[in-house]
Amino acid sequence: MFLFSQEAYGEAIVQLEALLKEDEALFDARLSLGMAYCRLGNFERAIREGHKAEVLQPSEQLVHTNLSLFYMRSGDKVKAEHHGLQARIASWKGNMEPPAPGAGGSESELSLAKPAPKPMKAPEKFPDMPWKKKP
Repeated sequence: MFLFSQEAYGEAIVQLEALLKEDEALFDARLSLGMAYCRLGNFERAIREGHKAEVLQPSEQLVHTNLSLFYMRSGDKVKAEHHGLQARIASWKGNMEPPAPGAGGSESELSLAKPAPKPMKAPEKFPDMPWKKKP
């Protein structure tokens, strides 16, 4: 990531690919590899890496945001808009779904999904209120 931040995209690609040879399921490395290819102007390869990341986490907002960018830069506006919409849907889902176990979520966040308590019914006859009686 340091190489990427220093705009040494070629070197970053070499290291990310070596890392992914050891473990293909490294999601962040896959996303970074796609973005590095995009920064070098290799949009076809960036799109391939983006779809590999999509296989790992299909409902991740960042995957679709990146794919939308890659397709837009490659000139495919239709697919870019599709993935832009998928990113928006993923952001909505992310706000509605409880956090995964061990994701740092608290029990109070999960209580939002519980049904609201039933409202109390008013009694049919209110008790006498002598202070409101007319003399």
